[in-house]
Amino acid sequence: MDIRLNYFESGIGEPFILLHGNGENYSYFKNQIAFFSKKYRVIAIDTRGHGKSPRGKAPFTIRQFAEDLHDFMNEHDIEAADILGFSDGGNIALAFALKYPERVKHLILNGANLYPLGVKRHVQIPIEIGYRMASLFAAKSEDARKNAEMLGLMVNEPMITPRQLNGLHVRTLVIAGTKDMIRENHTRLIYDSLPDAELAFIAGDHFIANKNSESFNFAVAAFLSKENAG
Repeated sequence: MDIRLNYFESGIGEPFILLHGNGENYSYFKNQIAFFSKKYRVIAIDTRGHGKSPRGKAPFTIRQFAEDLHDFMNEHDIEAADILGFSDGGNIALAFALKYPERVKHLILNGANLYPLGVKRHVQIPIEIGYRMASLFAAKSEDARKNAEMLGLMVNEPMITPRQLNGLHVRTLVIAGTKDMIRENHTRLIYDSLPDAELAFIAGDHFIANKNSESFNFAVAAFLSKENAG
């Protein structure tokens, strides 16, 4: 492990790890931290190169971020946890669960995608253009290099197949906004490909955890409570 991830922790109880999206930091989950820390040990992490977590020298990829999470859990003696990932955080959580299913108690995938084509084209095209432009100037500008690296996560990743999900026996909540930037049929594909999953759509766009936190938190809490009760 070449870096130590920055994180914020609140509450006591079973560990509940939160993973933010591309270009964000743990503060995206301020409403979830306040809500779930009443019952759980909430740990909101800054991904490598995001927030106050250093970039380090390892590859800037979803797979590497999943390994960073594995290292973090080992470092903090967390044997297994409930994990909620939003957007790229959801992709990280899914990549992590596919490799280390025994470390995941429950998985919540919010606005995740298996591959770039899962994103609506009117959203993805500007990202692709921005990535190409930033890549052109990456050799001459540090800001352009960082921008290309960040946008590259959404242009080149993730690359997960529905078949890979077929073997993931972790209880999962697939949750997205009714007007999400992820195609609805793609969200349903993720749900349909998982052998033990629930599906929920919350009124709003991609950022329902932040903009419609009451409904979002209720759906997640209901999912976790049902499972924990069983």
